Amino acid sequence: MSEEDLERYESEIELALVQEYRAVLPMFTYVVETERRFYLANQVEVAVREGSSPPLIELTLTDAWVWDMYRPARFVPSVRILTFRDINIERLPDKEL
Repeated sequence: MSEEDLERYESEIELALVQEYRAVLPMFTYVVETERRFYLANQVEVAVREGSSPPLIELTLTDAWVWDMYRPARFVPSVRILTFRDINIERLPDKEL
């Protein structure tokens, strides 16, 4: 496989992932961004552990979708994330009925 073939393959996977993201976005309440990944979730719990410097942040996501183009199953029932870095949690606008 040439470098050009590999780049084309990765571009196709990324495009498919963007399309999947747009399709599943209305199913979720929160967008969560960490230094390593991007998630959609319906429930987010945050706990800050003060025993270290910087403090350890523990996130528990329920009913989640993981942005990872090499992951075969992106829908997961729960995710536990431990990080010392910044996180961004946004509540999506309520869905119109």
